[in-house]
Amino acid sequence: MNRTGKLMVLSSVTVALVMSGSVSAGAVGAGAVVVVSAHGAPDTARGRLVSVVHLRTLSAREVAAELRSDEDGAWDAGAVRHGVDTYRVVYRTVDPKGRPTTASGLLAFPRNGERRLRTVSFAHGTELFKEDVASVSSEVWSQAPALTYASAGFAVVLPDYLGLGLGPGRQQWMDIPSETTTALDLLRAADSYAPTIGRQLGRDVFITGFSQGASAALGLARALQEGADPRFRVKALAPVSGAYAFRDVALPALLDGHADPKDGVIYTALALVSFNRLHHVYDSPGEVFRAPYSGTIEGLLDGTHTGQEVMARTPDTVDELLTARGRALLAHPTDGLADALRVTDGVCADWTPQAPVRLYYAEGDEQAVNGNSEHCQASFRARGVEAPLVDLGTPDYGGSRHLGSQRAATAAVVRWFASLG
Repeated sequence: MNRTGKLMVLSSVTVALVMSGSVSAGAVGAGAVVVVSAHGAPDTARGRLVSVVHLRTLSAREVAAELRSDEDGAWDAGAVRHGVDTYRVVYRTVDPKGRPTTASGLLAFPRNGERRLRTVSFAHGTELFKEDVASVSSEVWSQAPALTYASAGFAVVLPDYLGLGLGPGRQQWMDIPSETTTALDLLRAADSYAPTIGRQLGRDVFITGFSQGASAALGLARALQEGADPRFRVKALAPVSGAYAFRDVALPALLDGHADPKDGVIYTALALVSFNRLHHVYDSPGEVFRAPYSGTIEGLLDGTHTGQEVMARTPDTVDELLTARGRALLAHPTDGLADALRVTDGVCADWTPQAPVRLYYAEGDEQAVNGNSEHCQASFRARGVEAPLVDLGTPDYGGSRHLGSQRAATAAVVRWFASLG
């Protein structure tokens, strides 16, 4: 969350479609061709494309060079086989109340000549700044999952989530239902777009995600297994370093110092502010946040401030951030917060995966403590599902074990997915 992103060039080659409603040019970005339905009226059907912008064409050599160029930690290029085309899309979806809205995401396709492609859905980790997502940022961190999976021969879809990228409004952090709908609707958008470039998505979807995205990946897998769209079925599921047990593991780790103190401040603030938007956790910020943060924290987490800004304008410890009431609420969640946690903590507890599952983690993760993965494994085991824990060792990315786990897992997961045929 400390990174400063570089933005994709918005004047890239654009591609117009014939299957979506109209929106303002500002909503889709300069250089995008906005598409109108055959009847000239907006089409609000979920998964319908609003715009597509062709961003980049890379050779296999260029993909490998980019993956290896990251100064915070080179990414494994051993699975690179093909060049890659990437596209920014804006598409129709719904907000947490079921009202029509739009979201953005990245699509990536291998330049391998194959028409029918297997698909990887990748859900990203926590980002505080709207533009630090794959459809907008050009950082290697943001691009590496798409480049890795696509260059290995997969079609790849990367949702930005609501309120990030080019999506309107504020993000709904750790709201599993809306993360699920944005991921599902991006799959639908990709499925409709692929034939226009001579490709076709197969039915099998390989699902993975990191940190916040690990829970989002579990949400998508559950939705597809339960028949949310019969065009798609879960082939394999690979969550990485997730916070699967807020009440029993993640929140206690933030309060007792087992997680990195500064990261704990950011996640604590995100949890209270974001959950309050949907579940009424508090009436006034001053109930849970100490001054002066009670007057600034909600605005600071509106998506327009970079990670560096948020880090600089928040305290170093949870006790400096929270009132006694706020700390007590996290220690013993009630009312709206308890309602929110029933959703977040149901990702491993309330269903029985039928596809193969592997849970990836790094030893001594300073943000998503290892007890989260162990808790998820135990929950699945109680329902008769063996979900092996895959120990990634002690990877590092820019001084972070947690971020390093995404880099290490991307290399491991792409090989597992490729081995499944």
